[in-house]
Amino acid sequence: MNASAMARSGRIEAERKARGSMTEGAARAGLSARGVIYLLVGVIALQIAFGDSHQQADRGGAVAELARQPFGKFLLWTLGLGLVGMALWRLSEAVFGAAGADGRKAHKRLLALGRCVFYSFVAYSVLAFAAGPHGSGSGSSDAQSRDITARVLHLPGGQWLVGVAGAGVVVAGIWVGARAIRRDYRRKLKHARMPRWASRLVDITGVAGGTARGLVFAVAGGFAVRAAVDYRPDRAKGLDDTLRSFAHTPLGPWLLVCVAAGFVLFGVFSFALARWQRV
Repeated sequence: MNASAMARSGRIEAERKARGSMTEGAARAGLSARGVIYLLVGVIALQIAFGDSHQQADRGGAVAELARQPFGKFLLWTLGLGLVGMALWRLSEAVFGAAGADGRKAHKRLLALGRCVFYSFVAYSVLAFAAGPHGSGSGSSDAQSRDITARVLHLPGGQWLVGVAGAGVVVAGIWVGARAIRRDYRRKLKHARMPRWASRLVDITGVAGGTARGLVFAVAGGFAVRAAVDYRPDRAKGLDDTLRSFAHTPLGPWLLVCVAAGFVLFGVFSFALARWQRV
């Protein structure tokens, strides 16, 4: 190998390492930011279960709660930038492939691209809230769900579109819950660096938190299907109304307590992944 080829090879390897280091930092910041949101939503849902119904148990409520804390603006900007990191991480997975043997497969790249779009929107909403004079840009998930459902229902074939989308969310929720129960997340952990207590923590929070998250997704999708069948956009529910609906079951508020605790555990699980997941 001549000097020019060696220099080019060295430059490519240096760029690869630099990209890997930046991607890892973005991923860990993004997972931590996701953990903050789920933790706050879970805490708010617990407060609702025990009688405090004034806050929204969704991303908007979590952001508003964070804004009320000391140095709230700083915390919001930090959260928003962490979510930007999550979006950039998912974009890198879509372009270069994710960690793991099947990380370069087309369906994995498409899934990563979808996550990139989603977290880009979430990051934008949080940063818009932080930049606004009184906090704007992160409205109620319930109002957004009803508005989007109403618009789609009035399109040609709108009932089918809403119904299929709702069924897709139900399937996604079942998939999320099943992956948590199977502990699929273990494939991407740095097991050699994890102490025994960390492995137990990840299993408890991953299974319980992932199952609760999947359940909420599935129920929200079911409400969307019902809205399509009844041609009633008001039947659609965002995260806040979906969580509140658990308190109106025969189990009363205790089911909401369990689901809310699951969200708190998923927040802790996200923090654990930020520390021990291979990126």
